[in-house]
Amino acid sequence: MSQLADRIAVVTGASRGIGRGIALELAKRGATVLVNYHASADAANAVVEQIQAGGGTALAVQADVSTEDGANALIKAAGDAYGKIDILVNNAGTTRDNVIMMMKPEDFDAVIQSNLRSAWLCSKAAARSMMRKRSGRIINITSISGLRGQAGQTNYSASKAGIVGLTKALAKEIGPRGITVNAVAPGFVLTDLTRDLPQELVDQMLPLIPLGKWATVEDVAYAVAFLASDEAAMITGEVLTVDGGMSA
Repeated sequence: MSQLADRIAVVTGASRGIGRGIALELAKRGATVLVNYHASADAANAVVEQIQAGGGTALAVQADVSTEDGANALIKAAGDAYGKIDILVNNAGTTRDNVIMMMKPEDFDAVIQSNLRSAWLCSKAAARSMMRKRSGRIINITSISGLRGQAGQTNYSASKAGIVGLTKALAKEIGPRGITVNAVAPGFVLTDLTRDLPQELVDQMLPLIPLGKWATVEDVAYAVAFLASDEAAMITGEVLTVDGGMSA
């Protein structure tokens, strides 16, 4: 597949999990991928090596995208290495779950900064380049927790709901420059972390999913790849749920 040939894609938080899957899928479809990571250099380099082994082109770039300097440096790295950025996937994020009475203010701030502020900062930096060439795709990874809320996740749900608002507002703001802005909202996704959940908890979750199964990382990556493609040129300001029907 080469639907994304000659496209330069930046994926934040791409060293593992959903970000890794997105980076691999975009590369499989022909994009050159900047694999962003904060601390996991070995994991990020492994993603790059896997892309290169498949005949693709990739570059690992360290940056803390929750800071303005980090976000700007990441987007600058794409311009310095390849002259442009065509696709930005804002995936970086974290969780610090707890009930609100036990949650510390710093845990709220950390999740907002990592999840929402990073998406805003990277979008701002990338939009400058995209507006000059009057084209681009920004795809934000939100969550069904941002659509429905989730007990014990007031910080995470707020950050992901904020990403939905960011997506819709930015789509209106930079759409006239030929840039689309969309979001993908995964439900329960099988990753290295969730595979270790107690079976009892998994059994409780499955009845909530009309399709009766968890999503895979690849399911999310396919949705992102579609929104990054020419086929999605008239889609903007939308939230595509990949949750097996949970939010229906």
